[in-house]
Amino acid sequence: MDNDVAEPGVVTVRLNQKSPIPLDAELSVAAGEILALVGPSGSGKTTTLRTIAGLYRPNGGRVMCNGSVWFDSESDIWVPARQRRVGMVLQSYALFPHLSAVENVMEALSDSPAEARRAEAAALLSRMHLDGLADRRPASLSGGQQQRVAVARALARRPEVLLLDEPFSAVDRVTRRRLRAELVELRRELPMPVILVTHDLDDVVRLADRMCVMHAGRILQAGTVEDVMARPDSATVAELLDLEGDHVSATASRN
Repeated sequence: MDNDVAEPGVVTVRLNQKSPIPLDAELSVAAGEILALVGPSGSGKTTTLRTIAGLYRPNGGRVMCNGSVWFDSESDIWVPARQRRVGMVLQSYALFPHLSAVENVMEALSDSPAEARRAEAAALLSRMHLDGLADRRPASLSGGQQQRVAVARALARRPEVLLLDEPFSAVDRVTRRRLRAELVELRRELPMPVILVTHDLDDVVRLADRMCVMHAGRILQAGTVEDVMARPDSATVAELLDLEGDHVSATASRN
């Protein structure tokens, strides 16, 4: 497929509110870059993704993608989720259990002519190394295969930004390594901004260019993976990352 994604650009996010979920965060991610959001549960990572996707509207802030304003609290701008070119992969994959793999991907191709949807969906499944599995339902697919279907469905939206919320947490270590390699391959083919939420520092070390450490809705430190891991700004950041020698040294042998 020649036009799988919209023209890549920069995503910038600024969020601020006191309640119900405290937020005071600012970040940006460029085309071809993977930004990792790390921090404990409840720190605001998933809420940040949901705001970018248009699934949550905070009291204050601004979200821009590729020069377009998707949210601006001061100007009362809010672009609905269906109008944002966002691909999102959830921890649970959120596949429709009664639909086949190809039908799950076709659900995201509503902008395409009906007669072209199956062929487009099949091409995306092929890109994710799922040839021969198009007619299987999620229950008959492994966890790694379901994750690949979820990514194919996310790409079917021709996204300007890809959001990954704990995408590898439900698979074993061998499958996780394979999926990481496929994400690296996908990144080379489709240079778009990618935001990855993960609790696994190995994911960060092997995949991300930069990282933001979040806690209680705030970004405590942001920078390259190497800098943050080697030089945490505070004892709190070091504690949140649970930094150990093997993690720090691993930055020298990233994939």
